[in-house]
Amino acid sequence: MTVKRAWLAVGIAVLVSQAGHLLAYQLRFGAAAQAIQSSGAHVYFPGLVRASLGAAAALVLAGVFVVGLARLLSGRAIRPDSAPPFLRLCAAMFTIQLACFAGQEVVEALFVGAPAASVADLLLWGTLGQLPAAVMAAAGLRWLMARFETAVTEIRVALASIPIQPFLPGVEIPVWAHTDRAWFLRSAAGASLAKRGPPSCVRQLELN
Repeated sequence: MTVKRAWLAVGIAVLVSQAGHLLAYQLRFGAAAQAIQSSGAHVYFPGLVRASLGAAAALVLAGVFVVGLARLLSGRAIRPDSAPPFLRLCAAMFTIQLACFAGQEVVEALFVGAPAASVADLLLWGTLGQLPAAVMAAAGLRWLMARFETAVTEIRVALASIPIQPFLPGVEIPVWAHTDRAWFLRSAAGASLAKRGPPSCVRQLELN
């Protein structure tokens, strides 16, 4: 896995960990989960969940849009590229999500001065909440990883093959030519200058 892919997996895991956190509380407290997660030290949690899920959804939609655009421009299905093994990716994301869950629980307990949950409780409820989220996130992320870079390459090739018409604006260039010992201004566009007579004061002197 490249460095970019690794950082992408870490970012997605952190975002998805909030969904796993939500699922863990739902399994643990049932109908009272929503009230618990919106009061006391958890008052920040509903807003954080909405922001995290929104950011994750935006990233997924952007990736799907790029893949769809590449298929539209190239006229063929995007060939899957190499992707990290599913089990390894899922295990890495689950580990990150479980660490985020445990860290949040400990920080919340310290904030209100309550004793932190035991390691067994953190592992149990963290696993129940984070494992399903990690499986779904790893499956979707692996699908995008296998197609996103190929899609970007296809878009670049398609844009590079578009013919570019050069824009050459017409420029009028004055040319001086010597004819019969006189200089005349000629336009490159072929326009000729209208002849002008002598000033009115000169004509009056000639008539007098």
